[in-house]
Amino acid sequence: MKTRSLLVLPLLLAAASSCASQPMGGNLPSGGMAYRVIPPTVSNVAAETYRIGPLDALDITVLQEPDLSPKAAPVDASGNVNLPMIGDVMASGKTANQLASEIASRYGARYLRDPQVSVVVAKAVAQKVAVQGEVAQPGVYPIEGPTTLLGALSMAKGETQLAALNDVVVFRTVDGQRRGAVFDIRQIRSGQQPDPQIRSNDMIIVGYSGSRRMWRDVVNSMPILNIFRPF
Repeated sequence: MKTRSLLVLPLLLAAASSCASQPMGGNLPSGGMAYRVIPPTVSNVAAETYRIGPLDALDITVLQEPDLSPKAAPVDASGNVNLPMIGDVMASGKTANQLASEIASRYGARYLRDPQVSVVVAKAVAQKVAVQGEVAQPGVYPIEGPTTLLGALSMAKGETQLAALNDVVVFRTVDGQRRGAVFDIRQIRSGQQPDPQIRSNDMIIVGYSGSRRMWRDVVNSMPILNIFRPF
C-alpha cells in the first residue's frame, strides 16, 4: 500500500505544476516598462509628489505680502482655493510647487513684479486607495502624503498564501484614461526593482495563483496519504 501512496504524490505534483492561473495583467506593461505608467518613488522628492485634494488646507506665503498670505486656506469641494485679488485658483491635482507657480503667475500678470510664492499643505484630508484581490483585508484605505505600493499592501495586511507575487496590477487614471501596469513585489522587496509611488484613487489588485492553491491542496492532502502506509 505504501507504493500506492508514492504513485499518488507525483500525480498531484504534476497537477500543481500544470494549473498555474492566467496572469491577471497579461496584456499590461511589466518590468521596466511598468514604471513608465506608475513612476517609482524618488526619496528626495517624495513630498513633492503629493497631489492636493478637495478639503485640504494650505499655508500660502507671498514674500513681503502678508495680506496675500493666508494660513490654512481651505480647498473647496470643487478643488479651488480662493485667494485675495485673484479669486479662485484650481489647486486639486497639483503638487505644492505647481500650485505656487500658478499663483505666482496669476499675481505677476496683474499685480506684483516677480512674486515669490510658497505653498505648504497644512492639513491633508485623507485620500484613498483601493486594494483588492489576494490580500488579507481587501478594502479602501485612506492615504496621507506619499505612499508606495508596498505601503499600500501593508495597509491591507499583506498578500495571502494564494497570491501571485509577480502579478500585482496598479490601475491609475492618467489624463482621463485608465491605465495599468504589472509589478513583481518579490523583486521590489529584494531591491531589484524600485517601489512605485501610489496616488489617490489608484486601484491595486493582487493576482491569484492557481499553482499555489494546488500546491497547498497537495500539502494538506499529505496526512490523507498516510492511510496507505503499511501497518
